[in-house]
Amino acid sequence: MDPEENPARLTEEVGRVPVASAADVDAAVRAAESARRGWYAAAVSERADLVAEVAEAVAAAAEATRPGHPAELLARETGKPLPDCRGELRFAAAYLRWVAEQAPAALADRELDDAEGRLLLRRCPYGVVAAITPWNAPVILTLLKVGPALAAGNTVVVKPSPLAPLTVPAVLALFPPELVHVVHGGAATGHALVGHPLVHRVAFTGGPQAARELGVSAARRITPAVMELGGNDAAVLLDDADLSDEAMERLVLASFATAGQVCMAAKRLYVPRRRFGDFRVAYLAAAARTLVLGDPLDPGVTVGPLISADAARRVRALVADAADRGGDVTELGAVRADMDAGYFVRPTLLAALDDDAPAVSREQFGPTVPLLAYDTEDEAVARANAGDLGLGASVWSADEERAFAFARRLEAGFTFVNTHNRTGMALRAPFGGVKRSGYGREYGVEGLLEYAQTCVVHAPAAFRPGGAGMAAGAYPA
Repeated sequence: MDPEENPARLTEEVGRVPVASAADVDAAVRAAESARRGWYAAAVSERADLVAEVAEAVAAAAEATRPGHPAELLARETGKPLPDCRGELRFAAAYLRWVAEQAPAALADRELDDAEGRLLLRRCPYGVVAAITPWNAPVILTLLKVGPALAAGNTVVVKPSPLAPLTVPAVLALFPPELVHVVHGGAATGHALVGHPLVHRVAFTGGPQAARELGVSAARRITPAVMELGGNDAAVLLDDADLSDEAMERLVLASFATAGQVCMAAKRLYVPRRRFGDFRVAYLAAAARTLVLGDPLDPGVTVGPLISADAARRVRALVADAADRGGDVTELGAVRADMDAGYFVRPTLLAALDDDAPAVSREQFGPTVPLLAYDTEDEAVARANAGDLGLGASVWSADEERAFAFARRLEAGFTFVNTHNRTGMALRAPFGGVKRSGYGREYGVEGLLEYAQTCVVHAPAAFRPGGAGMAAGAYPA
């Protein structure tokens, strides 16, 4: 594989990994298959204990300070500020702890024995799970798949993104090697993995084009999948929304954390027209306080570079198009970066755009966000629901009941109230999209149960000792 570059220092090689051949993928899947029966035979409590042990190891890795520690490696290969990288590792550890706590009850057999008969509901693993993970939050988005898959009795083969291939295997090395395997590469490796005949579940987080292609590979084998895709999340402020410093700083970082490269970032800001001016002043002031563009290893930096030259060109093109359409482009925050040293793009707020402008109608996935005025709540609902994506949304109001009532009208898999992005997540709350933003759920008990299938053993009362019987071919009453 080509050397992995630091997107903040293009002359720095962070590391290299070998590209897996089709034979390498086959060997990894077969090794996972060989281990899966013994792993499923272990008690759920034993499997949960292993996940809990790894959680503590990940937590320790988050605090490490030796040169090349996992958080630093993550910052160097993704461009995320170092505090965010430590936070991601801590959050991943918290999630694994939660899985370990919930798994015994969630995965327990359920048995009913009553007048209708005896019914056993078993939570059974799929077998080998193929996990295809992205670069923007690679540790948590990998462990969201590996943790529940292992707890449910599966084994896993992970293919990290070629844009961030280094930290994921370093963290996965904390698991027993026979249970979790790693293969590296691009599209060809992904297709070889998803299309393998011994893979019986696919878990994917990423973009729509890769999802379509991998979905075809999975469909050929009739392999079920969980797919968490992108969004064009609307943040709707109602006319009583709090414009305090704290609220506005939370909203700013909802768009610009990880340089806006987050599927659930706030990507469209809808504000009542009569409060537009006040909001803009408060938002710009909050951005000036919170946004510092620079090298992710430098203290105080909150926004790093984009992941690649292509990503930087795409975002710059969206901003240029907005300007060409007569839009108002306002640069945000402070700059400490050498703009020529990496893939740095200045954060911007866009205004005076129509809803059909690409910066509004498309997922920007970068450090720019449009600010849009609306006149009525019905209009805001219609505009927020426009398009074929429905991952997240948020409603901001001083009246929680009013916010929840408005949220019920939004076409989104996850709607935040008075926050957005990672500050609004909860381990118990299932996350995933509607419409073209994917299917299946992560987090919550629902996310855990994505890796277990319900198998049934049933003895109808009619055929148990003393039962009344039933005519051959009869339908149950």
